[in-house]
Amino acid sequence: MALHPVIDRVTDRIRERSHQRRAGYLSKIARAGEDGPRRAHLSCGNQAHAYAAMEDKADLAMTARPNLGIVTAYNDMLSAHQPYERFPDLIRRAAHAAGATAQVAGGVPAMCDGVTQGRAGMELSLFSRDVIALAAGVAMSHDVFDAAVWLGICDKIVPGLVIAAATFGHVPAVFLPAGPMPSGLPNDEKAKVRQDFAAGKIGRDKLMAAEMASYHAPGTCTFYGTANTNQMLMEFMGLQLPGSSFVNPNTPLREALTVAGVARAAQITRLGNDYTPVSAILDERAFVNGLVGLMATGGSTNLVIHLPAMARAAGIDLDLQDFHDISQAVPLMARVYPNGLADVNHFHAAGGLGFLIGQLLEAGLLHPDVRTVAGEGLDRYTAEPRLAEGALTWVEGPGESLNDRILRPAADPFAATGGLHMLAGNLGRAVIKASAVKPELHVIEARARVFHDQNAVKAAFQAGEFTDDTIVVVRFQGPRANGMPELHSLTPILSVLLDRGLRVALVTDGRMSGASGKVPAAIHVSPEAATGGPLARLRDGDLVRLDAVKGSLDCLDPDFAAREPVTADLSGNAEGLGRELFAAFRAHAAPVDQGAGIVV
Repeated sequence: MALHPVIDRVTDRIRERSHQRRAGYLSKIARAGEDGPRRAHLSCGNQAHAYAAMEDKADLAMTARPNLGIVTAYNDMLSAHQPYERFPDLIRRAAHAAGATAQVAGGVPAMCDGVTQGRAGMELSLFSRDVIALAAGVAMSHDVFDAAVWLGICDKIVPGLVIAAATFGHVPAVFLPAGPMPSGLPNDEKAKVRQDFAAGKIGRDKLMAAEMASYHAPGTCTFYGTANTNQMLMEFMGLQLPGSSFVNPNTPLREALTVAGVARAAQITRLGNDYTPVSAILDERAFVNGLVGLMATGGSTNLVIHLPAMARAAGIDLDLQDFHDISQAVPLMARVYPNGLADVNHFHAAGGLGFLIGQLLEAGLLHPDVRTVAGEGLDRYTAEPRLAEGALTWVEGPGESLNDRILRPAADPFAATGGLHMLAGNLGRAVIKASAVKPELHVIEARARVFHDQNAVKAAFQAGEFTDDTIVVVRFQGPRANGMPELHSLTPILSVLLDRGLRVALVTDGRMSGASGKVPAAIHVSPEAATGGPLARLRDGDLVRLDAVKGSLDCLDPDFAAREPVTADLSGNAEGLGRELFAAFRAHAAPVDQGAGIVV
């Protein structure tokens, strides 16, 4: 199938826009790799320090076996990352079996946005991505690794690791997931309990019981939020083995995939005949494939921030227009909560990423001719991993959906266009996840209520102040203001207002969680209010129109453009729970439509 003209055109546009940056990146990577395997250039003293604690130090010192660096985001507070506790031992054994060695190069922080929602700690969340990239850079700086295996799953963790892996682009990299937890309380039932609690219909005991029944075991949360969107991207972009994203933790197939990933990392070093550095995988085609996957699955809005930052680390410039144009060309083929009732386990059982990638390839919506950690060509990712008599093999994936309420072919999608739309107007540029919003709510025109703090929105709700159709504006929530926290804790109360028959929407220069659903929300508004962006000129009572059909976001009051922007006292965001340490991040963060990064 010929490549779809929109995919072709957007790819060419990205390639042309990125020409100078990409050329500089590839030149840098070529210089880093020109001496061949790095370990051979260390002095005997350097090497002795690196190998002193290893049982197999003789293998490292006296042979040409590849040495794999393990960069791990393990902690046992994140359910998704708890399974990584036993991965280093498994990886070392698998490396030996593959004729290699392995060392834990270093650990990186991994915070849980589910714990910090609505709390001050959430103001560190977005910046943790750059901290992860920096920490991973320190781990890899020892320069003793012929390839790296990267252990990370959740929100900012995978993007931070990809930024680091791209920076060390001469080193091959394989990402090793741990998989989603088994299905618990259905996500729609959990959401209903949250709304009932917000409305005062039930007590905290019932809320707690529902939350514990939903988040109940090791593995990623089962809704299709940022963590599981990350896993999808790692397959679409060729950094994980085919079919490895959504296999449950602590199962024989999960362990076999981990072992196979380690063996593959050992095969693709410069010491062998299939050298596959990260720089050869992460080109403009890989990022376009990632954008296609994001749209076809209705993935998390957080990736609209992370993908530009990841791309910049590989010398590629993405623009919000690229997201929008690809969304207009790619059909929405999956319904996974919050875009539907199914969770990722149901999605995987219905055919999962293998079916989806096969359909998109047939429709000409993906670049097939890419390099991946599995080998040449994205068609490898239509296969499905199986255990046959204890041995891992890949078989032909499903040719049709096994549940068309969850997963549909490209020719008969849930919607003709993808899950994310760009909005642009006199309030700036923003993003809306339209796939989760009922069509009758795609256009909201109402008077604005303007807030500088999400707690003030909650207080107004508790005071019964929302009685008419309203566009709730929460500004000074961007990276320069307070680190751009997610405002997911507003979802239950705004959902209550919708259920009361009001037409409400959210407009903010902050973020919403990948789990956020039915409330129309124009998020990531840029330029942000803290830099004098248009949101800073809004007043209570202004008539605002959010139109996801036409792609516009405007204040309709005639004197809007002539107003002076207001300022806000942001001193309350400057201290407590480590916020003091991130003052330089807030002062120097890039605009959100460029990735809100510090290190790229």
